[in-house]
Amino acid sequence: MRSPQQRLGLTQTQRLELNTSLQASIAILRTDAAGLTRYLEEQAAENPHLRLEPPPAPGLHDWLPRWAGVLGSGGGGLGLAAETADTSPSLMAHVMGAIEALQFGPREQRIAVALAEVLEPSGWLGAELSLVVAETRTTLTEVEAVLHRLQQLEPTGIFARNLAECLRLQAIEAGALDKEMAAVLAHLDLLASGDLARLAKACHISEAAVLQRFRVIRAMNPKPGKEFASISAAQSREPDLVVKATATGWSIALNRSALPTLRVEKSEAGTAEGLSQAKALERMVEARNATLLLVGREILARQQEAIRLGPVGLAPMTMADLAEALGFHESTISRVVSGASLDSPRGTWWLRQMFSAALGGNGQPLISGAAMRGRLARLVAAENPARPLSDEALAMALAIDTGVTIARRTVAKYREAEGIPVAARRKRKPVLPRMGRKGRAEG
Repeated sequence: MRSPQQRLGLTQTQRLELNTSLQASIAILRTDAAGLTRYLEEQAAENPHLRLEPPPAPGLHDWLPRWAGVLGSGGGGLGLAAETADTSPSLMAHVMGAIEALQFGPREQRIAVALAEVLEPSGWLGAELSLVVAETRTTLTEVEAVLHRLQQLEPTGIFARNLAECLRLQAIEAGALDKEMAAVLAHLDLLASGDLARLAKACHISEAAVLQRFRVIRAMNPKPGKEFASISAAQSREPDLVVKATATGWSIALNRSALPTLRVEKSEAGTAEGLSQAKALERMVEARNATLLLVGREILARQQEAIRLGPVGLAPMTMADLAEALGFHESTISRVVSGASLDSPRGTWWLRQMFSAALGGNGQPLISGAAMRGRLARLVAAENPARPLSDEALAMALAIDTGVTIARRTVAKYREAEGIPVAARRKRKPVLPRMGRKGRAEG
């Protein structure tokens, strides 16, 4: 029997390992402003060479674009912006489902449905309570009691009668409704005008206290109903990018008020290695901001119609398209847009949700899947509630509207993605006018 022998051999293998610096760079690239702020705070607490300066406090005139249609500029005029073109049936689907879950009695159910049917796309009520009282033949006390229960629904702020009430509901939920906040909300016209001194005097508080409440209000959502639009993402935090209309078109910039300023300063309490790490972190943050802005500009260049029109204007766009145009790897694009958001006059968008594959081709026009879903939502919003359209009828209507033919099962998939119920569940009886003693219609 041959005895075993030991032999020495040399083999070569390849293995990719990410060093700590590269891992940190990738993590920073895919982190949104809130997450990056927390990370920088942790690093500054451990490294004496790092110093964080808080983001500059926004001035009263520095409102995000999503507030443009809510707060008047200069004069501070308040009023519900016209949004008839962006009606989202998924908001109604959400509300009607929530009303069913509340298990109202027959009389309260009638009031709740009447209130739901006068909701604007913003989530605010679009009619006076007196009209609901007349339509339901109830009392104002009953309507107000039902309204109070409906105002507890998510997202906070829906069923508000005006902007002040919408923000008040959100302040209550956040535990921020003290007497100073209540005073500021009672003078939203002065807040919109940017007259800090006059606002502070009217509220009997300091200008610093006004600015503190302003930062809280600025992070609120003035149109909670827009959360149910196909692409809009209502958020309770600062967006990463801001898009504004200018005289020459759209402009995009980093939201500097969402990020602290990072500075590297040599400290006797630190080490040489710590100083090197601090400088490396500074470069990583600068690279993250530059890459995010570069990707944001390319998205804006391709999706200007979406910024102007909403989801129905989304053009076909993939991450591979952007990677090729910018000379990046597709994984880089994916990391950059993973948690980043963009604020615009049409609301706040997740960057990732602005990508959509193309439908059509082979002689048919090209349209993005997201735009098709947006058009589907519009068709359902405009349908006769007494005779809602079936999926087959919707497919035919979309083919006429866009020139692109899609299958009935695709319509069903899009409808479910939008939170739109089947036709049978969308059917509602028309509200008949109440007849007076002489046979004349009233109200």
